[in-house]
Parts: sequence; structure tokens; C-alpha cells
Amino acid sequence: MTGRMQDKVVLVTGAGSVGPGWGNGRAISVRMVQEGARVMALDREQARLEETLSRAQAVTGVNQGQISSMTCDVTSSDSIAQAVRATVEKFGRIDVLINNVGGSAPGGPVEMSEEVWHAQIGHNLTSVFLTCKHVLPLMEAQGSGAIVNMASTSGIRWTGAAQVAYAATKAAVIQMGRVIAVQYAKKGVRVNTVVPGQLHTPMVETRLAKQRSGGDVEALLAQRQSRIPLPFMGDGQDTANAVLFLASDEARFITGTEIIVDGGMSVRCD
Repeated sequence: MTGRMQDKVVLVTGAGSVGPGWGNGRAISVRMVQEGARVMALDREQARLEETLSRAQAVTGVNQGQISSMTCDVTSSDSIAQAVRATVEKFGRIDVLINNVGGSAPGGPVEMSEEVWHAQIGHNLTSVFLTCKHVLPLMEAQGSGAIVNMASTSGIRWTGAAQVAYAATKAAVIQMGRVIAVQYAKKGVRVNTVVPGQLHTPMVETRLAKQRSGGDVEALLAQRQSRIPLPFMGDGQDTANAVLFLASDEARFITGTEIIVDGGMSVRCD
């Protein structure tokens, strides 16, 4: 703990996890608290948030006032507006917005239903648009702020499975961040994107193994590891560290760009 986010107010979406352990949102939330931030953790399920809060308190020993939580549907403008108001009422401001919500659905254009396609756009892309819509005016009024969006290596290359909506929306998140970064640079707001690769998070056991390897978690992990040049697979802590850097004042001259966290997978040619 070095106080890199001391007294910053951080709003994190997708701060729970689909299963026990360190999902990206949970790891980010706890990492921010470790570095002195005051965090409002959002998720659509309260049960997921409870573990995030208990882990934050166990790992950091903080009092309950330093991290709060509330349920939020990030595809709903009204729900987001309510969460933003609650954050400002509790902490006085929002210095950092971390857009962590996302999830994939299998299939290409033929296999995927139109309903799933539209749901993926709402979940992965519209959610980022809506949170920015509600938070950016606050940051502009403050004259400062940092936004870190979460994309995926699926948004920059083929990663082993057809998931056309996820790939398209995560590519769009990257470009959205670049556009907002330029638009708001003179207003003191920085916008960057973290691009995680194939990490070992609770989503592997809870969701992906059922979709891609008949429930065989070890087989899926081996398949994913075979694509990664480094001899190990990263996890939510690696994502959290990249987010921490971009959100902190150490990245004060960095905006409109991405950090890829994938162990070298996206630069392989074979």
C-alpha cells in the first residue's frame, strides 16, 4: 500500500464476480481500497457485492465507510443516474470511473439470435456509453477525472472462439474511449482502456468451461494457456494493477490509449 489513490472517489461497475474468487471487478475494487481510495462498488446482484466488501475489509482492514456498494443495472440510464447520485451524496464527488461490466455469448452471425446480439450490445457497449453520459458532466465541472474502460483481446484479434457480438462490442469500447479522450482532454478528463486476455478468473469455472469444453475446466485452462507466450496465466489481480496505473496520477500524461494484459498472446503470429 503506497496511497496511490489516496482520498480519490472511485466508481466501479461489475464489482462483484460470477463465482468465488478474484474476478476483475472484485480485484479492482479491493486494489483501489488498498491504495487509499473511497469506492462505490456496483453490481446487478447484491450477493456478489457482499463477498467484494468482505474481501476488501479482510485484505485491507479498512472500515466499512471506505467501500460501499449498491445494486445497479448498467443497461438502464435511470439505474445509473441513481448510482451516480448516491455516490456523490456519500463521497462528495467522483474522481475515477471504471467500466468493468462485460460478458460474452458464443456464435457468429448465423448461429447467434438477434435477441442475443442486441443484448450483447446493451451489456458490453451501451453500458459504457450510459455511465460516461452520467459521470462526464461531473468530471467536467470538477476540471479533472479519469475513466478506465475494460475491453478484451477479442476486440483486437481472433482469440479461439466465434463470439462475434462480444468481439464487435469490445472493439467499439476501445474506439469509444479514444474519441471521448480527445473530446474531454482540454477539460481535464483522461480516458484509457485495459484490454485483458485469457485470464484465469471465476468466469472460467462458472461459465466458459460449460460453453467451450463440456464442463472440463482443466482442458479449457490448458487450451487457453497454450496461446499465451508467458509460462503462466494471469488473473484479476493483473487486470487490477493495470487499471490502478491508468487511474492514478502516475498516468497523468496518458490518455486515449490501451494497456494489453494478455501475457503476449495478442502478438503471437503462430
